[in-house]
Amino acid sequence: MSYRWGVLSGVVVKMNNITSPNVLVTGGLGYVGSHTCVALHQAGYTPIIYDNLSNSSAAVAEQLARICGRRFDLIQAEVGDAQALKQCFADYPIEAVLHFAALKAVGESTAQPLMYYQNNVCDSAILMKQMHEAGIKRLVFSSSATVYGDPQYLPIDEDHSKAPTNPYGWSKLMVEQMMRDQCQAHSDDLSIALRYFNPVGAHESGLLGENPTGIPNNLVPYVTQTAVGQREKLHIYGNDYDTPDGTGIRDYVHVMDLAEGHVQALGQLYSSNGFHAFNLGTGTGASVLDVVNTFEAVSGRAVPYSIAERRPGDVATTIAAPTLAKARLNWQASRDLKQMLADSWHWQSKYPQGI
Repeated sequence: MSYRWGVLSGVVVKMNNITSPNVLVTGGLGYVGSHTCVALHQAGYTPIIYDNLSNSSAAVAEQLARICGRRFDLIQAEVGDAQALKQCFADYPIEAVLHFAALKAVGESTAQPLMYYQNNVCDSAILMKQMHEAGIKRLVFSSSATVYGDPQYLPIDEDHSKAPTNPYGWSKLMVEQMMRDQCQAHSDDLSIALRYFNPVGAHESGLLGENPTGIPNNLVPYVTQTAVGQREKLHIYGNDYDTPDGTGIRDYVHVMDLAEGHVQALGQLYSSNGFHAFNLGTGTGASVLDVVNTFEAVSGRAVPYSIAERRPGDVATTIAAPTLAKARLNWQASRDLKQMLADSWHWQSKYPQGI
């Protein structure tokens, strides 16, 4: 069998005296997933972490223990491993699943689309099937603003047309469609897709942050790694977009705001039915150069950069209309770009080589 219960420093961390509701967190040692484990703990839930460690580290579990004052159970396995999921659902009374596990690089998805459809779509279907067989009816899915494609208008609301420009975005939209269809077939199934825009930042303690394996695919960790000396310079992909400074504009949202949004969505699952989708963003945009300049101001570090060609699948501007999440989930982002970048630098300067 291809799974094992988590072992940290030679100690099995499975615990049997849990009284708060168990929530399975796939990809729970990843960037957004790990921060959501903190928010879940603070809200009185018990995260059960399910991660294959392909783009994360077991050391993140140690950091979570330092922040939360307790260890969480860890299952190292693939989301596509039906037997491992079956065993997990047999061993734990799971109230709901928060599904983060996915490949997430736009450029890589255009080069290796089948890998993305296999990992992000097919494995999600296996997860949903095992949930159904175990009688678990509540699912919160880590979706993405990439499902919208090139914006037809700004800010983007949930009714905007869905036309992804890359396989990564299509993989997210396909999983959303599976969720919608499952809820139509089973009226007591409750599913929420959270379409978040650009997660950045780190936990305020500096103990937890974005910890990518290899060369970062996202802007802010590339900026912080350049500032700390890991990278020679930042590559800015395109300065000829139809934006004020020519660089792409994104709606950056603090990862702890996102984490808290997942907790709010989890509460919504207990008072509604069917499929629902919500944007999680700030409603404001910042260009790549805005991010670089703001980071230099808050950190006191210079970030050398060069201009490279656009990446396939990238769009010029994405900005969220987060009003539905405020109305239905009682969620609103509270941390601004300065705090996002200050927290990112706190994490990176504390752990120059990551963890």
